[in-house]
Amino acid sequence: MGFFSPAPYHILSYGTLLGTTFFHPQTFVGGIISFRVLPRPQFGALMAEIFPVYFAMQAVLPAVLVLTYPAGGVAGVLDPVNRWDVLVPLAGVFLCALANLAVVGPATTRVMEERRRLEKKDVKRADDAPTRAQESLALNKKFSMLHGISSLLNLGSFVATVIYGVTLSGRLS
Repeated sequence: MGFFSPAPYHILSYGTLLGTTFFHPQTFVGGIISFRVLPRPQFGALMAEIFPVYFAMQAVLPAVLVLTYPAGGVAGVLDPVNRWDVLVPLAGVFLCALANLAVVGPATTRVMEERRRLEKKDVKRADDAPTRAQESLALNKKFSMLHGISSLLNLGSFVATVIYGVTLSGRLS
């Protein structure tokens, strides 16, 4: 064992994944506090910077867990005996994070920026307010939908991470 064993890196990676997923800026602790404390434009700007880093970590850490899997690395993860309690949860975390990183997150950020641009127009001109009100409602609806999908993906990552943690804890005893 020791520094050259994959086991400590596996445990540290798992702990980091679980901790960051629980503290996630959108769904759990960090997001709730930030939303209460910051004005919406600053909150949105903060989240737009945090999310790509968070989703990248959430995608990389399951790969590290696969590479450092103590019972044989990649081959151990792919062993049919480990399909449901190791491969599926780790693949689930990875796929949820990848969807958020590559598709849902950027789409949500684009809608948020469109909404911000529209709000700036609202302050400057009131002559086409009904049209902008409809645009604003449509953007809010789209944002809510994307935010909800992202939250569900994050919840899926969290559940899969906990499921893998139960499997991992069973191997420690």
